[in-house]
Amino acid sequence: MPSRTKKFRGYRTHGRGKKSGRGAGIIGGHGQAGLGKTGKIGMLKYDRNHFGRHGFKRPQCMVEANRTINVGELSEQIERFVSMGFAKKEGDAYCVNLTDAGIDKLLGNGSIDFAVNVTVAEASEKARDKITGAGGSVADAAVAE
Repeated sequence: MPSRTKKFRGYRTHGRGKKSGRGAGIIGGHGQAGLGKTGKIGMLKYDRNHFGRHGFKRPQCMVEANRTINVGELSEQIERFVSMGFAKKEGDAYCVNLTDAGIDKLLGNGSIDFAVNVTVAEASEKARDKITGAGGSVADAAVAE
């Protein structure tokens, strides 16, 4: 018995008409094609929330990232803060107001080997430990005002 392909040799469409023999014609398209038409029942059954937007995204004008500095960076840049007027040396310790410098949070990466009294809105636990370990202190900006 001849194969089906061999049987149709010489016939341009192999018995399928014009369109259904091309691409994904007879199945209604590839992938997500036709979800509003031929595939609507399947879409409603298996993926009811396929169309439209879902969830909430905050407007970018409302989202503000914290400006941060690490303990190691503070140690390196203490002289720059003094020259800019955000810090002053009192005895053997520096007194730094990071809130006035436009910094919101002090983070704990790096090391510091001198006493610093820091005023900042937020500080991580690790940063507080390192500053107090070096003989300094961390004060909240709201309390300091």
